[in-house]
Amino acid sequence: MEFFALLLVTLLIAVIVTLIVIISFRKPIKSIFLRIIGEDIAAVWQKFLTFALLVVGIASGVSIHKLEKFIAPITEKNPRPDLTLEFWALEIYRTIINSLGGLAWALLIFFVFALIAFVIVKGREKKETN
Repeated sequence: MEFFALLLVTLLIAVIVTLIVIISFRKPIKSIFLRIIGEDIAAVWQKFLTFALLVVGIASGVSIHKLEKFIAPITEKNPRPDLTLEFWALEIYRTIINSLGGLAWALLIFFVFALIAFVIVKGREKKETN
């Protein structure tokens, strides 16, 4: 039962944190896609990026390694952790920080490529006007 409680709590927190980040960046991402690739396929790419951010945020936030300790056989080398208040606080904090960290890296990669694409688009526009 401890395993399922920890899994559900960390999953729920990771989903909430990820959705807050996705909602916060929805407008900038939409405007970037509209500017770089146009209105025709911008919505599709925005949906794909939203899905990718959801996967990254949840996968980063839910610590499979920690959860494995609850289903592994109990031995002297592998005791089952106690679910104290301190443990829960640390796991909640770790889930938030790991979700935000994974999302930050994913968004950084997106924005770097978007900046490169923006420079290319601007260069083409300058060539066309000259």
